[in-house]
Amino acid sequence: MIKLNSAEIRFAIKAARQAALLVKDIQSQMVTDSMTKGDKSPVTIADFASQALVSHLLQSTFPSDPLVAEEDSQSLQLPENQQTLEAITQFVQTRIQNATQNEVSQWIDYGNSQPSERFWTLDPIDGTKGFLRGEQYAIAFAMLVDGQVEIGVLACPNLTDDQQPEIGGAGSLIVAQRGQGAWSTELTGRIDFNQLHVSSVSDPAQARFLRSFESGHTNVSQLDLIGQALGVEADPVRLDSQAKYAILAGGRGDALFRLISPKAPNYKEKIWDQAAGSIVCEEAGGRVTDLDGKPLDFTQGRTLSNNRGILATNDLLHEKALQA
Repeated sequence: MIKLNSAEIRFAIKAARQAALLVKDIQSQMVTDSMTKGDKSPVTIADFASQALVSHLLQSTFPSDPLVAEEDSQSLQLPENQQTLEAITQFVQTRIQNATQNEVSQWIDYGNSQPSERFWTLDPIDGTKGFLRGEQYAIAFAMLVDGQVEIGVLACPNLTDDQQPEIGGAGSLIVAQRGQGAWSTELTGRIDFNQLHVSSVSDPAQARFLRSFESGHTNVSQLDLIGQALGVEADPVRLDSQAKYAILAGGRGDALFRLISPKAPNYKEKIWDQAAGSIVCEEAGGRVTDLDGKPLDFTQGRTLSNNRGILATNDLLHEKALQA
């Protein structure tokens, strides 16, 4: 059983859960069917509010721990974005009474910290397009010590706690600690955890591939060729965010490919896009490497600059997938 007597585990669960519930509130109030296609204001507000809340909680709990996160408040200081900053602050005030715009900006900017011996990394909303579509997204939060992920939490509002997509349900919270396994419970507050295990599929023909929902985030034609080489019969499951790692860890998928998009051939993964999900997969019995079979190197700052793409599997399929 996960050791809930660990202050770091309790904090990570609390922070990710509170951020996810705040983001759900913003989504329910702001995301409507009548929104124009280009209107990204709800996810912008939710993204910044989530980071401000987690940053405040971190500074209150472990004030010497840096936060390496996705956003900064520079654009919010522009006159044309004043209403956006006001809206972010109002939502943060639903959790932190009397929070000011200056405090909210400072909390957001705490995410500009540099990695150190021990630090936390956050993607305040992983899967912003999924958030806007009302589908899969995650709050991804992890603690790293000496370049190794030690704790990871994925708060997935539209997954059940047995890793099935469910829009508008209770949601799930997945937590992993190095050497303690990966565990899942409901997002809404239950504390009875179920241990996660990857699938036992060893025949590539029976494998269920997971891939990014957005075609621009991967290389679709190359993924199709890999599937053909392995004899995979089922179409890939398309999902946004690190919710894919949760599904893989729960045995609902067998291999996750993050291929290099031809639109961005020099792209390097950000650490907050992989840290939490990778430990969830590994602690459920899976394996995570880059496309060359190298372990993910979290010692290179804010990006995985020593790695090329991502491959995560149930371990049984890993070598075959690398060879393909």
